Amino acid sequence: MPLVASADDQARAAERLNELLSRAKTMTGGFSQMTLSANGANLQETTGTLALKRPGMFRWHTDPPLEQLLVSDGERIWLYDPDLEQVTIQKMDKRLSHTPALLLSGDVSQLQENFNIEWSEGSSVVDFTLTPKEADSMFDNLRVSFSDGVINDMQMSDPVGQRTNILFRNVQLNQTLDDAQFTFDVPDGVDVISE
Repeated sequence: MPLVASADDQARAAERLNELLSRAKTMTGGFSQMTLSANGANLQETTGTLALKRPGMFRWHTDPPLEQLLVSDGERIWLYDPDLEQVTIQKMDKRLSHTPALLLSGDVSQLQENFNIEWSEGSSVVDFTLTPKEADSMFDNLRVSFSDGVINDMQMSDPVGQRTNILFRNVQLNQTLDDAQFTFDVPDGVDVISE
């Protein structure tokens, strides 16, 4: 009997997360990100902006001094590092467990295939903990929190014990976004690495 309840709980959790994520056909906003070591030391703090459009399109820009731009058109991902004057281009791995941006912009119907999901809900806050089913994920677990139906923050723990906290701000849902911002034109003189 507990196995049935557990599968039932998984289905309800996936359905609720799917419902919240699916509200956002597009999403724009800012973020602040902090990475902590396994012992809690602050390793890195960054800020930036993001734009997401379903399915699979995202633009994630981290501000200087650690500037990076991650862009996907749903087929390819460009990772541009202006300091290194380098762009890495790779085919998009559609597994949701490989990048939080893909989780937010991807096909949410696959959530239950990719993750074990637990959730709790109280008044205006809904928290989900996602544990990837595949061993080669970028993270061991991911907590996603919504406030009043809008994503508020994410926290990832990776296999070496580092934690990354991402706090979203000024989130706007379902604005019209031009597909052109989800492609990347390689600047002159930049090294290109294709994977």
